[in-house]
Parts: sequence; structure tokens; C-alpha cells
Amino acid sequence: MTGIPVLRVEADCIARAWEESLILLHRKGCDLKTQYDKADDPPSKDATMMITITEPLKEPMIHRDFPGGPEDLQEYVMEVLEGIKDHLVRDQRDPGDTRWEYTYHQRLFRYEVPTLGSFNQIETLCRKLADTPYTRRAQAVTWKVWEDNDCYDPACLQSLWCRITEENGEPVLSMNVRFRSNDAYKAAFMNIFVLVEMQKRIAERVSELSARRVGIGRYCHMADSYHLYGSYFREFEARFLGALAKRSFEQRTLRYADLRDSMEEARPAILEKARKMGQ
Repeated sequence: MTGIPVLRVEADCIARAWEESLILLHRKGCDLKTQYDKADDPPSKDATMMITITEPLKEPMIHRDFPGGPEDLQEYVMEVLEGIKDHLVRDQRDPGDTRWEYTYHQRLFRYEVPTLGSFNQIETLCRKLADTPYTRRAQAVTWKVWEDNDCYDPACLQSLWCRITEENGEPVLSMNVRFRSNDAYKAAFMNIFVLVEMQKRIAERVSELSARRVGIGRYCHMADSYHLYGSYFREFEARFLGALAKRSFEQRTLRYADLRDSMEEARPAILEKARKMGQ
């Protein structure tokens, strides 16, 4: 193939799919520089990646070797799905405001357009699916062409797209996600985990609106640039690849069901942490 390789992974659960995507990227990704490299960093491994998870809620959902812990994962879920850090987004009218350019929650649940106001894209998406399950128009986008082409840190997640099919007489919601850029080692696991939770919540909302239970179908994660930074190679090879030879898959993963209660118990501390970030 000429150009950036296109790689594909299909697995049953989040943990296995993420692990296999990293192994494949390390083996078959091409070498490319990035805009964040230091002078002595080796080039990144890069590819266009398509990850299909056939049973997104199947255990084990959590991989032990993602760079973080259960409380970090809970914090990210609350950030994206509940907007606990939306107050950290800068005022676009103030050139001296150096806070965040965006949060995914803000872009998806309160997408603000000059002169038109804000739009809850996820609620609109859910209502479209409740009214017409097979619609091809149930999507949400993050890119703001009037801002993101020139800002320092534009949104990596670009869009969500959902559709419902009938499987053995039951409606099932599948979701496609597209990233323009996705840090495979440091970010992708948490991205996938939280977006599968988004898929679950969308299905629950559509069930509520339609008065008919909607199940969870496959999840497809597409990244134009799925990359492993050269500056991470030493850590990745020692920590991640090293664990493959030393531990079984069961030893490399965790059941979300076994951690859910403790993660929920961390909510008050996480909320307080987020509140202090804005001070």
C-alpha cells in the first residue's frame, strides 16, 4: 500500500480490542514526525485505524495497562458525559483567556453557534432515532470551522453516528465514532471506554423516548491518525509489550463490574477536584 497504512482490528470486548490495536500499530504503523516532537524524539508509529468491538459491554472492559487508574477513568466519564469541567473552557471573546479550547461534553451537549445559540446534539440524535430508528441522520459533530482551523488544540473527536437495526425482533443501536487524531497509548482506551458508555446512555434515552427497549450493538472506532509517539517508545515497550510476555490476558485486564462501586464512590472527591480547578 502506498501512503499511510489502513489497519483493522475486530474483537469482542474493549480491553482486547485496544490491546490488539496497539500491537498491530507497533508492528505495521508507518514512521511519521508530529508537530509535538522534540529534536531528539524518534518518529511516531502512525496508521489509519478501524477498531470494531462486537460486544462493547462484555467483560473484561478495563485493561490494567492503560496509563491511569479506575478513579482517572471515572473522572473522564464524568468530564465527557456530565460536563464537570465545562467551566474550564475559555471565553472565545477574550484573547487573554488561556483556559481550555473545548470539552467534548460542551461540544456534544451544548454546541454553541454564533447568532444561533446552543444545540444539544445528543438529545436531538436520540429523538431522531426514537422517531425513525433507521435514519442515517442521527449524528453529532464537534468541529467548529470558524474556530478550530486556527486554534492551538483543536478537537480530536470529530463525530458520533448511530443507527438502529432489528436483531431477532429487538432494536439494537450501533455507533460509529471518528477521530481525526488519536493518541493510541495515552488516550484511546479512555476515549473508547467513555464513548461506549455514551452509546449505552443513548440507547437508554432512545428506549425511554420510544417506550421500547433498545439493546447495544457493535461499536466502531475510526481514527484518521492512530499514533504512538516516539517519546513513549521506551515506556510502551517496557510496560505494555513487556506485560504481554509475562501475564495472561486475564491478568492484564479487570472487570468493570468489580470496580463500578468503588469508582462511583469516588464521585464526591472528583467533583471537588474539578471545582477547585476552576479557582
